[in-house]
Amino acid sequence: MKVTMFGTGYVGLVTGTCFAEMGNDVLCVDIDPDKVAALLQGKIPIFEPGLEQMVRSNTAAGRLRFTTDIPVGVDHGELLFIAVGTPAGEDGSADLSHVLSVARSIGEHMNSHKVIVDKSTVPVGTADQVRQAIVETLESRNQDIEFDVVSNPEFLKEGAAVSDFMKPDRIIVGTSSPRSAQLLDALYAPFNRNHDKVVHMDVRSAELTKYAANVMLATRISLMNELANLAERLGADIESVRHGIGTDPRIGYHFIYAGTGYGGSCFPKDVKALVHTASEVGYDAAIVRGVEAVNQNQKGVLFEKIARHFNHDLQGKRFALWGLAFKPNTDDLREAPSLTIMDKLFAQGASVRAYDPAAGRAAAEIYAEEPAFTLCDKRDDTLEEADGLIVVTEWNEFRSPDFQALKARLKTPVIFDGRNLYDPDYLGQLGFAYYGIGRGRSIFH
Repeated sequence: MKVTMFGTGYVGLVTGTCFAEMGNDVLCVDIDPDKVAALLQGKIPIFEPGLEQMVRSNTAAGRLRFTTDIPVGVDHGELLFIAVGTPAGEDGSADLSHVLSVARSIGEHMNSHKVIVDKSTVPVGTADQVRQAIVETLESRNQDIEFDVVSNPEFLKEGAAVSDFMKPDRIIVGTSSPRSAQLLDALYAPFNRNHDKVVHMDVRSAELTKYAANVMLATRISLMNELANLAERLGADIESVRHGIGTDPRIGYHFIYAGTGYGGSCFPKDVKALVHTASEVGYDAAIVRGVEAVNQNQKGVLFEKIARHFNHDLQGKRFALWGLAFKPNTDDLREAPSLTIMDKLFAQGASVRAYDPAAGRAAAEIYAEEPAFTLCDKRDDTLEEADGLIVVTEWNEFRSPDFQALKARLKTPVIFDGRNLYDPDYLGQLGFAYYGIGRGRSIFH
């Protein structure tokens, strides 16, 4: 099938590449000429396991192409996917300017029936706005061309996006048009061979499904962090609690790990957007507001442990910090807890030597003018003259360090474990002071 993807960011690039992998003729359109030039050379702007090789192989095969030419993109595709950014505004609302700009461009250049597919995460009612923008543009051309607008939200996890797309849990298709539904079914057929994963529904339900999924997951994270903070004050261990509740099949083990709060491009933005959407229809989404409030507080919890350990005197202290990205297997620093922690440390006169397997370059750009920030090329290089170790992201290479060697290099044998990677009792036997999240029975003062 001929597919056009407007936007070559995280969602657009993964989606377009995976469609090409299944034999479709995909043209990706982006208004950034530098990004397009890099993609034509096989250089991708994001870190995502397996994606770069897939982009290169499909580009070489001629199934995946990139251009800045919008009219060519509109003409190419029978299915036109909109996968541009919807950043959060100051009031938490999703900024639809990029989405509607693409819609107007489609209306300006389309000359035959098209199916426009909203892939971006957008508020309920956006498909109606896209439709109206196209209709108005067509009317300005004195054209009356049939088209349909479909909601087909993405459910990709950063760090596992290619796998998620190739082996989806579900494929949501929101449309009232049998013709469009049939086209989407055909497009997704190669990803749907084991059993039927396509869920058909109306457009507005599809739009809400995306937000509902992300808010549900964010809620689990914030609730677990709330319980962790309570466990700490009660002298309980949240890891034991996690095992105890995870055995209940109604709860399960997914997304019940206490930590430093969620980040990334999806959860923070989508939680705020749903709160805003609710307020626009006169509803106070109290639980959703609470999820966001707990998360903002959680990003400061590890810093408070650091400050208390050093009696709130961090001037001149140096810390090793492992993990900058908001989660493993990505270089995404958007809303990352590491940034909150480091900013608080810098404000108190401390310095940081940091390492991350993927997000180092992005962090170096953010802190280019911050003399208290040093980016290290290797994990253990961060330990030089460090007063303590802070673990923020659970990359695999942080899980089993040589603790004896680590203790020998640290000026003060103290670990602030923001992901509960280590055994507090074992580290206590080795002479470490250990601070986890919600591990009240094992905190050493």
